[in-house]
Amino acid sequence: MLRMPTVLLEILRSRPLSAALATAGVLVAATSFLWVRLTGWPGYLGALGILIVLMALVLIARYDEIEGVVVPPLSLLAFVGWAGASVLWSPYQWVTLGGMAYLLAVTAIALFIAFTRDTLQIIRAFGDALRLVLGLSLGIEIFAGLVIDMPIPYLNVTARIVELGPISGILQTRNQLGTIAIIAAIGFATEWRTQSVTRTTSILSMAGAGACILLTRSPVIITTAGLVVIAAGVLYLVRRVRPERRQPWQFAILGLTTIGVVLAWVFRDTLIAVTNSGGQLNYRLGVWSRMLELVSDRVATGWGWTGRWHPDVPPFMTITTPNAQPPLSGLNAYIDVLFQLGAVGVALLAVTLALAFARSWLLAGRRRSIIYAWPALSLLALILISTAESSLLAEFGWFVFVVCSVKASQELSWRTAFSRVTAPELPHSYEG
Repeated sequence: MLRMPTVLLEILRSRPLSAALATAGVLVAATSFLWVRLTGWPGYLGALGILIVLMALVLIARYDEIEGVVVPPLSLLAFVGWAGASVLWSPYQWVTLGGMAYLLAVTAIALFIAFTRDTLQIIRAFGDALRLVLGLSLGIEIFAGLVIDMPIPYLNVTARIVELGPISGILQTRNQLGTIAIIAAIGFATEWRTQSVTRTTSILSMAGAGACILLTRSPVIITTAGLVVIAAGVLYLVRRVRPERRQPWQFAILGLTTIGVVLAWVFRDTLIAVTNSGGQLNYRLGVWSRMLELVSDRVATGWGWTGRWHPDVPPFMTITTPNAQPPLSGLNAYIDVLFQLGAVGVALLAVTLALAFARSWLLAGRRRSIIYAWPALSLLALILISTAESSLLAEFGWFVFVVCSVKASQELSWRTAFSRVTAPELPHSYEG
């Protein structure tokens, strides 16, 4: 370890500093739009850089204290590696380099949190940060809609809270607000079950997250929230099955889920009509059709990684919408990855998601503590939302994905994942 002054070493090794950096990391990842609007990209990237430097210093100072394997899942490394390799064939190499630097920066912050904090500490960091994000979102919507009664275009606030939405708060789009609200609600419910915050804080937090979800008036968000609640109920029942009987139940759930997906596809027209999302779907279909057309000659490798879209460079500038404005993303993480990284990228993403979710779900079903349900339900929310948004590929969505996949990988080895009896669990101070 590098030699440091004793006082500096004590500060860097302090638990409160690690906790503060974890909360700051979640906050910066969740509020990228606000940072960029208020300080510009130099200000936001500067904040990321300072945070990464501080985290690196803490890792150096506390290296001897870090327990467990500090290597990310190989599937995650493979996906990031393929994204980096796309600079070799990308027609916009500087954009790809910038996109990779941004992806690695967000990944580094997520890895710090996953490697230095246990699951409950991570949930608390998310809780503290997202309470502030949702509070600010509701506050600015109330200010715009009730106090001054006019939109705030600079922050994309439409002042429609009096009409019960849709609202986007400080997060640019209603689906981004809804994504964060769902992840927050999962964490708030876990805090309530573990009694890690006061009852009043839990009730107000869950009420705020629920209000944000409903006020988005987004069929994607509301449907996802409903499915997450159903999944939580299923997980609750699985956790109460005797260990030797859980594996058959898990396969039965998998079969029922597959049937549900097939039925949803068969009756998709009815579902679209019921959720009143036909207009949104038609818009998305137009974007996806154009993307598939453009990637037809690059199916294996795609155009090259960008993460966030750059509507000012080809071929993104040629993907127009009815109002002649290029969309801000591919509006589907899987088609977006096909467009940027080709079929190889889609396969790597699918494997990474499947392994992370399978690990986290099995872990949640067999561990006594309720905290292990948080990664599984958070990943489920991201997987579902990714069918209509590309938020998984950048900023907060990618951040949550990395944290959850790394924690699941640390906690559950594939050698024991499908065993009928789980290895003894270490005692935990909070049991659900």
